Amino acid sequence: MNRSTYEFNDSHFHLTNYIQEGTDIREFVEVMMGKTIGRSTLFGIPLQQQWSYANTGDFAPKYYLQTDAPLYYYSFTDAWIAMAYKSLSLEQQSRLDPMISGFHPADMYAADHIRRVLQTFPGVFSGIGEFTIHKEFVSSKIPGETASLTNPALDRILDFAGEVGLVVIIHNDIDAPFPSPDQEPFALQQIKELFRRHPNTKIIWAHVGVGRVVRPVREQAVLIERALNNVPRVIARRSRTIFGLSVVELTFAGSTTPVVRHRRDLLTGSIIDRAVQQACAEAVEGERLGAERPGLSLEMLMKSFDRQFRAVADQINEYSARHHLELPDGVRVATVRRVPQPSILPIELQRNEHQPH
Repeated sequence: MNRSTYEFNDSHFHLTNYIQEGTDIREFVEVMMGKTIGRSTLFGIPLQQQWSYANTGDFAPKYYLQTDAPLYYYSFTDAWIAMAYKSLSLEQQSRLDPMISGFHPADMYAADHIRRVLQTFPGVFSGIGEFTIHKEFVSSKIPGETASLTNPALDRILDFAGEVGLVVIIHNDIDAPFPSPDQEPFALQQIKELFRRHPNTKIIWAHVGVGRVVRPVREQAVLIERALNNVPRVIARRSRTIFGLSVVELTFAGSTTPVVRHRRDLLTGSIIDRAVQQACAEAVEGERLGAERPGLSLEMLMKSFDRQFRAVADQINEYSARHHLELPDGVRVATVRRVPQPSILPIELQRNEHQPH
């Protein structure tokens, strides 16, 4: 297939979940990637959720929020990913970039683990990640030393990655869940210093620091641009299309000046999860019905996000605004005006521009 017909590449895909189960790799390549996604990263999850009978009895948790039992590092994920990749045809392999993730980022020996994996599976792995330094609700469930952006063990990992040419996907929340008003994003300065210590390492900052409940901080785009200034090898993926659209105008009691809030201000981990799951379900159904172009498309994903944003915006009123939006302390919302949303998304305009007239 001509690579120019692919719509996009995917820099973030977990084949397995927190109990090391997941999609069949062939189904992923043939159905989810299909004729839409040209290349994709491929990695598991380096953490295993423990099933503690004392905690949940006969209920087997599949996700870290379903139990108080701890998570532990699961190094076998790297061998699992390697063997799954090697089971594919050469053509299928050429579309995947497997990543190493089964190490503890606070361990000074972590870089040695990465080297051993490369030596054991030569020619398989393209990078490292996704691995986590700080993640809401997850970091506190891992026993032992807490991973840190200032730990020399992390520097050793990134130095090795730069030395051998491995791209790095790192997860680190930009802020704590439910921060105090006017609290500075605690991680921004540390992650900026980390990036600058490793100018020769190619790094992708996964999710740009946003999590399930960690929302984008105020002026996040500006803060990130400052943090990444003069750090040419760091990529922070974000979209300036549907996420920048205005959704509501708020007027606070005692003021006549409207305050505009955008779709990015509504973005949460839950919205991301729902949008991705909805788009994937649509892709699978399209494949079942014999779609002309099977697989997950960027247009499906953007439309799914669009539906999620519209549903949340419809719920915002004078009483619920604070539940959905970050507002200054002490203010009361007097009025809410919903901003009309476009009937055609930017991605649809782009598609129409490329169609013959």
